Amino acid sequence: MTDKTPAQLADTAGDAIRALNHATLGRQADWEYPGDAYSVVGNLAYMAGMLPQALDQIAKHIKSLEGEDRLKSDRDTLTADLEAAYAGLTIAAGAADTLRGALNRAQSGLSSIAYKE
Repeated sequence: MTDKTPAQLADTAGDAIRALNHATLGRQADWEYPGDAYSVVGNLAYMAGMLPQALDQIAKHIKSLEGEDRLKSDRDTLTADLEAAYAGLTIAAGAADTLRGALNRAQSGLSSIAYKE
């Protein structure tokens, strides 16, 4: 499917958001109308909707390594570190779902807004 690692793909996603932040600083070609914002918000909602699955799969990966006794902690606190990681991933997945819902609401609001000549 891709020759990039999961870490490289996450880095690419971060770079894309950074580029989006720059591209939305001011009005320019293809960033002039309310429909442009509608499309961007919809794509961000889609992205947020995909995050819970990725976070769950990360947790499953770590749990698999844990089950194979392949993990250790540099601080000798593996149990606490794993609890923090799993809790953080669960919270992040919930936050991503909340973000998706908020973005869907924003897109719904944008759906009836038009440019006035």
